[in-house]
Amino acid sequence: MSTKRILNRSEHFTEPAARPTAAPTATAADCGLLLIRLTFGLLMAAHGAQKIFGLFGGGGLTATGKGFAALGYRPGKLFALIGGLSESLGGLGLALGLLTPLAAAALIGVMINAMATVTGAHGLWETDGGVEYSVCIAVVALAVTAIGPGRLAVDRLFRWGAGGWKEAAFALGLGGAAAAITLSL
Repeated sequence: MSTKRILNRSEHFTEPAARPTAAPTATAADCGLLLIRLTFGLLMAAHGAQKIFGLFGGGGLTATGKGFAALGYRPGKLFALIGGLSESLGGLGLALGLLTPLAAAALIGVMINAMATVTGAHGLWETDGGVEYSVCIAVVALAVTAIGPGRLAVDRLFRWGAGGWKEAAFALGLGGAAAAITLSL
């Protein structure tokens, strides 16, 4: 009767030396998210700059404040500043992929206010003055938060940078709450 010895694998084999891995390259999805973030984010930042500074053909804070007052926001100039800052900072945050859930919340809140006070009474389509544009911006901001801003974003360094249900719920909840408070004043 022969006895077989069961060898521990480590007695005969050595693990290969760890090879350095190359830094992962950006995927098409990362580049696509960057394109969406830059397009929507920078356009929203510019839209806010129209309100605050009168850039890009905007009316500036005084004229925008009068428009806000006509919609029932008092004091109009303060609410114009809040709206303009929400669009500018939210847009820049989305473009950079920086604090994406907060940036999305700012944009969602502003778009809910726009739908409730300006465009909601005109139906869906932008050609009739409807909510189409505002819905698109709010949904893109929410979707980027749920998906995550991608590898080409500052948020990749933080735990919320991967996106997810909690981050999306946070953005929608905070944006909705801010809009509800603003609309109730």
